[in-house]
Amino acid sequence: MPESGRKFGGIILAAGASSRMGQLKQLLPVDGQPLVARAAQAALDAGIWPVVVVLGAQAARIRPVLARLTVLPVECAAWNEGMAASIRTGIEALEQFSRDLDGALLALCDQPAFSAESVARLFAAQAETGRGIAAARYSGRQGAPALFRRAYFPALAALTGEAGARALLNDSPDLVAAVDLPELAVDLDTPADFGAFQEQHFPKPPGG
Repeated sequence: MPESGRKFGGIILAAGASSRMGQLKQLLPVDGQPLVARAAQAALDAGIWPVVVVLGAQAARIRPVLARLTVLPVECAAWNEGMAASIRTGIEALEQFSRDLDGALLALCDQPAFSAESVARLFAAQAETGRGIAAARYSGRQGAPALFRRAYFPALAALTGEAGARALLNDSPDLVAAVDLPELAVDLDTPADFGAFQEQHFPKPPGG
């Protein structure tokens, strides 16, 4: 949960076309929930509000699975520019919803290990260090999910290209509270990724 009295919105990035997966990974079932809905629910469970889910490719197919959640689906017209366009769209939506947010959570829709506990650890690290950014660390670098205090909103709104917020998270490590979350290195980009994840977490019984 955010520190007492602080309000953090959330941005779930879910605009991609899933070209490597061959089907919309946003809709892949994990624990009986579409992956994108699972990510949005994790943010809500962590005390994030509002939660903006940025859609792009085939948005009309994804919107229905979010209908039962108290989230704000928004569409990024320039989704094929890269991740930065989705981040800009998300920041704009948060700013339109509320001008008094203290910060924002930036998260991906394709990390099956993303959870409210992940976010809680980021909040704890940010409170302990007082740093403006707290980010998950895995695969030798900082990445999403990450918390940004409001002072970083202009920088997020000015991002361009495919790399998203990578430079903000990694170019000045002394400004970032890094939290080791190696389980978040697993993302679902290809059928092989999804198959390996299912085999590891939901193995078939012998003879099944």
